[in-house]
Amino acid sequence: MAPAFVSGDGNHAACDICPSRRHPFGEFDVHERPTKECPFDPVDGHRYTADGVPVCVHPEKVGLPAGRYKSEGAALAAELTLPADQSELVPYLREVLHGAAPVLLGDLIERASVEIPRAFPDVDVLATLRRALS
Repeated sequence: MAPAFVSGDGNHAACDICPSRRHPFGEFDVHERPTKECPFDPVDGHRYTADGVPVCVHPEKVGLPAGRYKSEGAALAAELTLPADQSELVPYLREVLHGAAPVLLGDLIERASVEIPRAFPDVDVLATLRRALS
């Protein structure tokens, strides 16, 4: 069996009963919030879809955008919308990169490496990413 998406790190923001602590990425869905689509099961304390797919209802805690990863095979994609003001670039990137799930970091860094020069041609991309990641 593949390792759980969230490791045994007790300091991780994911709830103790989050499916990300038991299942690898792609074996659970992530919803924006609790809904009737994924009711709480009083027997085991977890949330499931009608088809029995485990559901996390705190995307910000697991660092994944909401998506029907297991039930619909949704592709993993992170949003990167650079700020209009160059002075907000490092704080924005710091928040996005530090809040993202590890599985998203490579894609986010690649996208930032392409988008930053388009939006801010005079910015040193590598130095900016280093500051954001430090």
